[in-house]
Amino acid sequence: MSEIAIDDVPAIAEEAMILLAQIKDRLQLDEFRVKYIGRKGVLKQAMTRIGELPAEKRASAGQLINQAYARVEAAFNAKQGELAAAPAAKVQYDVTLPGVRPSAGRPHVITQTIRELADIFGRMGFEVIDAPEVEDEWHNFVALNIPESHPARDPLDNFYIDDHRLLRSQTSTAQIRIMENRKPPVRVVHCGRCYRPDTIDATHHMMFHQIECLYVDRNVSMIDLKSTIEQFAHVYFDPGINIRLRPSYFPFTEPSAEVDMTCMICHGQGCKSCSGGWMELGGCGMVDPNVLEAVGYDSQEYSGFAFGLGIERMAMRRHRITDIRLFYENDLRFLRQF
Repeated sequence: MSEIAIDDVPAIAEEAMILLAQIKDRLQLDEFRVKYIGRKGVLKQAMTRIGELPAEKRASAGQLINQAYARVEAAFNAKQGELAAAPAAKVQYDVTLPGVRPSAGRPHVITQTIRELADIFGRMGFEVIDAPEVEDEWHNFVALNIPESHPARDPLDNFYIDDHRLLRSQTSTAQIRIMENRKPPVRVVHCGRCYRPDTIDATHHMMFHQIECLYVDRNVSMIDLKSTIEQFAHVYFDPGINIRLRPSYFPFTEPSAEVDMTCMICHGQGCKSCSGGWMELGGCGMVDPNVLEAVGYDSQEYSGFAFGLGIERMAMRRHRITDIRLFYENDLRFLRQF
C-alpha cells in the first residue's frame, strides 16, 4: 500500500462512495471493505500518519479522517444490509433441453469377474455356495491333509487371530464345510477371499480371491477334471485356448497338477509375459482319500476332483492387466475401463 497524504482523504472518501454505489454482489463488497476500511485499508493507513504531523495540526487531521471513515463505513453497512435483503437470483431452467443423465457407479472388475464365473459354472451344473473367511485349523489344515510339520502352517505364513483361528489361506476350506454337511454327489463352486502375508508386488497381494470347484461322486476321474476346466476356459477366455495339466503336488489332492493355458498375448509362440507360450492358471487334482475319510466319505466308493483358480489372475489374463495392485488402488481411470 502506497503512503496516503492526509489532504487526499476527502477525495478518497468521495471515490469510495462512488464505487460503493456501483457494487452489485457480496464478493465485490468484501473487496471494497479490504481496500478502504479494512485493517490495512487506505483510510486506516491515513490514521497511522497523524503522528507524523506537528502537534497543532493533529487534532484537525484526526477529525478529518474520522469523519471520512465514519461516512464510508456507514455507507458500507447500508450496502451490506441492502445486499443481504435482496432476493436470491432465480435459476432459469429450459425444460425443452435434453436431460443430463447422472453418472452412476458400476461393479468393481473383480465383482464382475466373480459374477461371470458363477454364471458359467452354474450353467455347467455347479451350485454356488458360501463359506466363512475366518477358519479354524481343522478346516484350514487338518481336514485338508496338511500335517503339522508342513511349511504352509507356519505362523509367519498365515494371519492367525488366536492360537486356533486364522484368516483362511485358501478357499479349499469350502470343500470341507460342504462335505461335512452333505452326502455325495456334491457338485459346488465357491468364490471368496484368501489371506496370506505375501510381499506385495505386481503378481502377489496379501488378500486375493479364488474360485474353488469340487465334484464328488462315484467314478469321477481325471478326464472329468480336465474336460471341466477346458469347457470353462473356452467359455471365459477363448474357444481356441488350449489347456494342459503339469504334474505337481498338493496335500489335499492325489494326483495333483498345475493348470496351464496357452498365452493370450503371443498365442503360444512365447513372449516375456509367459513361459514358452504357456501361462499358469491354478492348481487341481483328484481329492485325496484322506480328505474324503476326514469328512466321513467312503474313499473306496467315492472319488472326486477339485481345483482352485486365482480370480485376479484370470481377470489379468482376460483384460491384459499386468499389475495386481491396480485392482486395489481405487484409481477411477483404471476402474472406468470395465
